[in-house]
Amino acid sequence: MTTTRPTRVLVFTDTLADINGVCRFIQNIARTALSCEKDLRVFTSTRLELPEIENVVNFPPLFAMKMPKYETIDTALPPILSMLRAAEEFRPDVIHLSSPGPIGTVGMIAAKMMRIPVVGVYHTDFPAYVEELFEPKILTSITKWYMSLFYGQFVSVFSRSTDYAERLRQLGIAGEKLVRLTPGFDNEQFSMDLRDDSVWDIHGIPRESVKVLFCGRVSVEKNLPQLVEMWETIEQRCARAGEDARLIIIGDGPYRKEMKARLGDLNAHFLGFRHGEELATLYASCDLFVFPSTTDTLGQVVMESQASGLPVIITDQGGPKEVVDADETGIVIPINDAQAWIDTIVDLVCDHAKRKSMGRKGVEAMKRFSFNASFEHYWQDHEKARKQ
Repeated sequence: MTTTRPTRVLVFTDTLADINGVCRFIQNIARTALSCEKDLRVFTSTRLELPEIENVVNFPPLFAMKMPKYETIDTALPPILSMLRAAEEFRPDVIHLSSPGPIGTVGMIAAKMMRIPVVGVYHTDFPAYVEELFEPKILTSITKWYMSLFYGQFVSVFSRSTDYAERLRQLGIAGEKLVRLTPGFDNEQFSMDLRDDSVWDIHGIPRESVKVLFCGRVSVEKNLPQLVEMWETIEQRCARAGEDARLIIIGDGPYRKEMKARLGDLNAHFLGFRHGEELATLYASCDLFVFPSTTDTLGQVVMESQASGLPVIITDQGGPKEVVDADETGIVIPINDAQAWIDTIVDLVCDHAKRKSMGRKGVEAMKRFSFNASFEHYWQDHEKARKQ
């Protein structure tokens, strides 16, 4: 009698050491697989410091450089032969590609050599990023063509939201290949109980001020220029109402220097990268989360904010609106309605009771987005791919 051994999954990722939702997702996948005793391994290649996770393997790159337009992110040339040999030794049943870069390409080569199925998550809207960051519009067309070619070879493509499933169809990915991955995040790490107003003392920020938080890459594709244009008006209107509004920026990116200069002497505070418990404490110690991005496939920070007790203000484009209960845990506003953005932010800064009520509802709503449930769906689809 032939006994089928448990499924083995090998993940190739170009990003794991950076500070973003994609990295946290992959790290959570690796840790959850260990706790559930699933045979999953993650291959990456970076010169950056990685968290110590037993089933993550880093292959020192042959060459690495700062990514153009993104100096906070590395791009690496991996040791191709070493990675391919290690892949053959692991003998995976399914290869998961989390990114279409050099390391993802090595994963595709490994899959073809071993004749095993490929699956992956469409984490990042690269065509939208290229359109925002680079002037020649032909680069956007080339990027769309490459995305279509790359993901078209997958047995299944995970979309983190219904919105992006439709965008994948527009890239030419067959509908039967698309799987809407159950949303999930580490909802045990983030809690409103971590609030500690004393954390602001070291940053010179008054404890009694109302903190309006943005957390993520500080880059133009997050639509931060629009927030910059609105902030002076927001700050002035709040001051007239007797409220000291402070804009808190957690993260870093290519727009940080310009953003800081444009905000000038306004009440804006740039805290840079923050991690772990410190990050969770800062979330909980803010009062309101704003996220004007139109290019996020899910927006993990939106879930983290709600779990921390913050009402959120987001756009009507992209994945974040699918993890917000409109007018209950957050407010969804058309991106081109700047006046509505200003009015809504000012209203929530000034209305403490409304803010706290929405925050409590957000905490309850996020309990349904456990990462374990997301991982279970993730693993089931890999087992299904193995049988194809």
